[in-house]
Amino acid sequence: MLIKRTFLREEAYNILLEWIIVGKLSPGDKVRDVELSEELGISRTPIREALLRLEEEGFVVTKPNRSTTIAPIDLDQLTSTYSIVWTLEALALEEAFPHFTSQTIDELTNINEQILVDSPSLHQLDIVQLDNAFHDVIIALSKNEELQKILHRLKAKIRRAEFYYFQKEESVQASYKEHRLVIKHLEQKDWEKAKEALMNNWKHSLMQMKQQNKR
Repeated sequence: MLIKRTFLREEAYNILLEWIIVGKLSPGDKVRDVELSEELGISRTPIREALLRLEEEGFVVTKPNRSTTIAPIDLDQLTSTYSIVWTLEALALEEAFPHFTSQTIDELTNINEQILVDSPSLHQLDIVQLDNAFHDVIIALSKNEELQKILHRLKAKIRRAEFYYFQKEESVQASYKEHRLVIKHLEQKDWEKAKEALMNNWKHSLMQMKQQNKR
């Protein structure tokens, strides 16, 4: 795969991040800038810059005088990040309340129905993107740009775990039902129950991941 666009560092970062998320690069795998440079058809400098950014975000680990490896999924770190995400998303939902319309409800419903109807033919990454799109509608409606930036950075850290979570059809079904409950409370303008349902959606995902890890 050759990168032909101008912003080589950004392109290299996006490709490597996707490889990590979908498991092409697995936890513990060694990554070498020379090999990646040859595979992507670009110089080593943007590769190194992309790896530095991935290290800052917790996706790779580099030790002095040793190779760079793909970081494991740390459940303790994941728990900390998830708790911040569901708290901030509840805040985003609260700030979005005055801006909800019937069109917003329709948009959320349409996205959620795609998750259910198309899930047998979708790749896990597609499902993760649809799930993110559902939550992004709410976050954008908060009109709080700083909150949006913070959540975007945090969610980048948990995207890989989300990918593994949605490998199971039962996880897809559970997320769909939890989204439906959020929509129901929004339709009824029961804001507190909507916030609770949204937070429970995240909490249930985390709980299921921990259970899967024990098996």
